[in-house]
Amino acid sequence: MTILVKLGGSAGIDNSLTVDDLAGMWPEQRIVMVHGANAELDAYIRSQGREPAHVTSSRGQVSRYTDDQTMSDMMAIYAGQTNKRIVELFQQRGVNAVGISALDGGTARGRRKSTIRIVEDGKPRVLRGDHAGSIEEIDTTLIELLLDNGYLPVLTPPAVSHEGEAINVDGDKLALELAQALGAEALIFLSNTAGLLRDVDDPDSLITHINTADDADVDAALAAAAGRMQKKVEAGVGAVRAGIGTVVFADARVERPVSSALAGAGTVLTAGVLQEV
Repeated sequence: MTILVKLGGSAGIDNSLTVDDLAGMWPEQRIVMVHGANAELDAYIRSQGREPAHVTSSRGQVSRYTDDQTMSDMMAIYAGQTNKRIVELFQQRGVNAVGISALDGGTARGRRKSTIRIVEDGKPRVLRGDHAGSIEEIDTTLIELLLDNGYLPVLTPPAVSHEGEAINVDGDKLALELAQALGAEALIFLSNTAGLLRDVDDPDSLITHINTADDADVDAALAAAAGRMQKKVEAGVGAVRAGIGTVVFADARVERPVSSALAGAGTVLTAGVLQEV
């Protein structure tokens, strides 16, 4: 069984909880981890006397504006500090992890969107110089090579453009595309919430199930999602529709977060009515 775990990069997440759980599953399970580092990158940028730049699309989705300096910062924090600290945690537990970015080996390749349309102060605007991109191709050669030789791959953005430039891609979509290309049986999204909440201020408002075969159910879930959670919902729905059997949004802050998610904790996405576990 191949399990792909996307560990979010929001504040309040102790990466060792996830690593502990995965180390207990390895090597009986083939495991690939994708991680973010949003909070750490924001903190680093502020430590340099700057403010992180975020933009809002015409759809109302907020994303990072990645200029040249921010891409350098991203490489340092995502592919450097955060990635290697997670690898260190695995190595301390006897798991021979290898940390790479989706840029390495051309694992995720796509198109750079150097010009983006945003809304600023209620008005549309065209912004240039961005290094964001969208994934168009996945090459699992390097990942399969690592897995087949007993290594646990730990991946993070950036990816690479068709012209060979580093591009900032959404980590949840990277996880989805990788899971699909690897034929993963399970895709677990871990974040600093218990799953998808109807009310972000009410931890008891957990949506326990999303039926991806029901457009109304999906629309309701997207309406409930706020900020980056919208992208997670879109990626999760896409994963189920791509044939991945188990997709769960779950809490990274609990003991054994992956095992709990596989047992049904969090928000479970299925292509029909949820069956009794």
